[in-house]
Amino acid sequence: MPETFLGAAIFAVTPTIVVGLIFWFVVRSLLRADRTERSAYAKIEAEERERAEALERGEAGATRAS
Repeated sequence: MPETFLGAAIFAVTPTIVVGLIFWFVVRSLLRADRTERSAYAKIEAEERERAEALERGEAGATRAS
């Protein structure tokens, strides 16, 4: 245990700061992972939408030609 007031204050506050930093890193990594997942999902969804529209246009053109 620290003998001085300053040492005791630092000794008392350090665990709170460390736990706060760990919490901050965890939340930051969760938010970054969520943002990355959402952008990847949006990209895949846009590709699927393009593919579906191309199929609709292709089928619509085939029915008009008949």
